[in-house]
Amino acid sequence: MPYLLLALAIVSEVTATLSLRASEGLSKAGPSVVVVVGYLVSFFLMAKALTSLNVGPVYAIWSALGTVGAFVGGVMLFGEPARPMTIVGAGIVVAGVVVMSLGGGISHQ
Repeated sequence: MPYLLLALAIVSEVTATLSLRASEGLSKAGPSVVVVVGYLVSFFLMAKALTSLNVGPVYAIWSALGTVGAFVGGVMLFGEPARPMTIVGAGIVVAGVVVMSLGGGISHQ
């Protein structure tokens, strides 16, 4: 269950971040509401996941997958460029999280 909460927190954070872009500097009401609600939901869900998972790996997963999700969403929704070095950078971010997670200790003992 904590991993499902974390996954939903990531989806919520990515949605909020992409809505931040769509809000045009928080000048559009609809996307601006999605930003606020999305981040609140994301932090709430991550806080719930942290009741049984350790903060270091969870935050690494949340931030890395949020970063990659925002990158992919920006490319797909806003036509932002996906340059080779940017793709390599996204891969490095994911690799870092994998290495950190392989170190163990993601769940409370």
